[in-house]
Amino acid sequence: MIDFNFFISIIPKLLSGLPLTLQLAGSSIVIGFVLALVLALAQQTDRRLVVWPIRSFVAVFRGTPLLVQIFLIYYGLGQFRPTLQMLGLWTFFREPYWCAILALSLNTGAYGSEILRGAIRNIPKGQWEAAAALGMNRLLTLRFVVLPLAFRAAIPAYSNEIILMVKGTSLASIITLMEVTGIAQGLISQSYRAIEVFIAAGAIYLILNFIIVRALNALEQKLTPYRSRA
Repeated sequence: MIDFNFFISIIPKLLSGLPLTLQLAGSSIVIGFVLALVLALAQQTDRRLVVWPIRSFVAVFRGTPLLVQIFLIYYGLGQFRPTLQMLGLWTFFREPYWCAILALSLNTGAYGSEILRGAIRNIPKGQWEAAAALGMNRLLTLRFVVLPLAFRAAIPAYSNEIILMVKGTSLASIITLMEVTGIAQGLISQSYRAIEVFIAAGAIYLILNFIIVRALNALEQKLTPYRSRA
């Protein structure tokens, strides 16, 4: 039987972890997008020495669970503490917050690079030719023609990646970060009421993702008004 009084009482406690959840999601999405864009553009070349390392990186981070990636970055790299201290990197890798952002950013960067790569490749060749006919070089064509069209085409797929990344922040609780899921686990260990706690936590994620979906849908409609009219 669900105790509604307890259910209502834990919501403020869970919401106290929402700022950290938003920080993790926002930082990793922004960093991951920049990384994805760089990787997607780099793969437009035919040079194998450039393409194959990127594809290997993408294959590793798309083919392994995010949970394993977080473990390897936080716990695995901790075994190389003397080397990291010598390089001046230990201050970064000893903090679970930065390790979580690094893991989340690399993961979404790998997925996002494939989304953007496909969107860029799907731009009709005629767009490149029209820009060249106007005297635009490759850089200007990318900036003013190809990338704006590619971003519009990538919005639906990238929206799914953003939602997955928001939910992926829940895994940060395994390295002691007290975001929404971390606080939920603490409440369960104190009260032994898993159903109420997880329903409340799930509702917070659901509402958060609903807001994000609506915002992304509004952005898509603004950038592609012709689809709305259709």
